[in-house]
Amino acid sequence: MKKLPNNSSGQALLLVLLSMSVVLTIVLSILARSTLDINVSSQSEESVRAFSAAEAGIEQALVVGSTGDVDVGNATFNAEVTAFSSAASEFILPSSLYSGESATVWFVSHDANGNLTCNDGTCFTGNQLQVCWGKAGTPDNSATTPAIEVSIVYLSIPGNYTTAKIAREVIDPNTARRSSNSFTAPNNGACQVNSQTFPFKKTLNLASLGIPAASFNFDGGLQLARLAILYNTDMGHPVSVNVSFGGNSALPSQGTVIDSSGVSGGSTRRVEVVRGFKELPDIFETVVFSQGGITL
Repeated sequence: MKKLPNNSSGQALLLVLLSMSVVLTIVLSILARSTLDINVSSQSEESVRAFSAAEAGIEQALVVGSTGDVDVGNATFNAEVTAFSSAASEFILPSSLYSGESATVWFVSHDANGNLTCNDGTCFTGNQLQVCWGKAGTPDNSATTPAIEVSIVYLSIPGNYTTAKIAREVIDPNTARRSSNSFTAPNNGACQVNSQTFPFKKTLNLASLGIPAASFNFDGGLQLARLAILYNTDMGHPVSVNVSFGGNSALPSQGTVIDSSGVSGGSTRRVEVVRGFKELPDIFETVVFSQGGITL
């Protein structure tokens, strides 16, 4: 009987090679995944360091102003301080306001120490002020449609703070509410500031509010405007101010902008903070001040 050749040794070699290929593929996959995880962890760590450095730049700039490149461990930050909305005729407040919140628009300048001054010739003078508010698409008949209160602090004798007075107007787009709250109606149509659309607007004539010409025509007469939003308990709404009317000057700086960037390895992170000037406490507008006695 003829015997067939035995090829089992070749089959064993093939099985060994196949097994080694499978093991090698698994090992390479694990190595690749481990390398990827290490890279992701490294990038995440660098990102955190860069963000922390950017925040450190904000803190440093609040104390000393603009900085050059500053090393912080394995990271570097650079912070730049500039004026916010300096010599502008219109600007949008940096933060949206919820019901009961307010923001200040300054008509007078501030010196390096934060003191009020008109010596640099940048204090606002003029007789008209337009406020625009609300997110685009906000209806005018909702229970949470935002109304706005504008309180203007002025000096009837510029430079004499004992003559400080407040003129106020409250505007409500909701017709049904106006029948009970006696607020005034906004102007028709929307307004646009810096490519952002606001559904509600009101142009205020300062003389019609009882502010004398001696206050709004001379430096240091108009001090500030407090803008407060009402009724919008569901969301915050943006607010803008526009003074680009004939006879008006531009507004002074409204604070400072700190732009800080942090770098660590290949990661860069940037933090921007708007820091306004010190404001009057909210109670200022809700109490009575008198140098002398009050006669009923």
